[in-house]
Amino acid sequence: MCQNPNEPKLNPSHFEGSTEEKQTAQEVDGGFAAYTQGMKFFDPHVHMTSRTTDDYQALADAGVVAIIEPAFWLGQPRTGLASFKDYFASLVGWERFRSSQFGIKHYCTIGLNSREANNEALAEEVMEILPLFLQKEGVVGVGEIGFDDQTPAEEKYYRAQLELGKEMGLPVQVHTPHRDKKKGTERSMAIALEHGLAPHMVVIDHNNEETVKSVLDQGFYAAFTIYPFTKMGNERMVEIVKQYGSERIMVNSAADWGISDPLAIPKTAALMKIKGISDADIQKVTYQNALDSFAQSGQINEKDFIDGLQIDQSLKYNGNTVLRGGQAPRIDKNSIFIR
Repeated sequence: MCQNPNEPKLNPSHFEGSTEEKQTAQEVDGGFAAYTQGMKFFDPHVHMTSRTTDDYQALADAGVVAIIEPAFWLGQPRTGLASFKDYFASLVGWERFRSSQFGIKHYCTIGLNSREANNEALAEEVMEILPLFLQKEGVVGVGEIGFDDQTPAEEKYYRAQLELGKEMGLPVQVHTPHRDKKKGTERSMAIALEHGLAPHMVVIDHNNEETVKSVLDQGFYAAFTIYPFTKMGNERMVEIVKQYGSERIMVNSAADWGISDPLAIPKTAALMKIKGISDADIQKVTYQNALDSFAQSGQINEKDFIDGLQIDQSLKYNGNTVLRGGQAPRIDKNSIFIR
């Protein structure tokens, strides 16, 4: 069907674009998995609370063996401390169990997100319970924290949580703002250094071409979110790795309740392979750098997941199971390009 050229083109096909893109699409043929056979992936930022069991199945099929789920904003403000407690508890409880049922090792970071830091009365209460949750098994950092609108309240609680990370010897996962990103990223790094955090203990997330050089030059880890139509596309990610190499760079999906793709990492790995990036560099940006950075928490042992988890679907968590009648949810999403 022809489209009126004057109409906005929303959600274009992944395979629409340049002649080179279309040629690459033809080369892919059977899907991205043909290029990633035998590869293992670690997604250091994915909000699986927002995803379904078939997403877990798809991740397992694609070679994702471990993930980190940062605490984040749920789309509407929480109204009381109890909802924070329940949410944090789900990250170290039910969601970890649910992930294990698909053979994926689940870790999390815990923190007060930047949006809800602006409710100072509630933020003060949340700060009181954070140390308790940060000491839980499988909590590998403070996060995701940082700036949204770059308000004084956001800075106040960002600083307080940096101190928590430093005191507890945990990595810090920093959310950089969607608006005025360069300023917010520079401000985030400057404050972290002011508080005496070693740059190698800080992961600066949601980078783009405007921020990457400064982040790497100052010694921080640079994370990139492959998210359709915003943040970072995987073709752009290929060019960044070609330009800057693979040291201290990592790729994540940040898949959540928005239009996002939990398979962003294996798809990006496939595109990198097609574009001539070495397997060694692909392994570093899609697995090893995430492992190295968050293993500094002392909570990650690669031996726990490198050969896959033993799945016992007869197990239950608080009397509940992810499967009904022996179902095994499946999903098939082969498109490789992420705009």
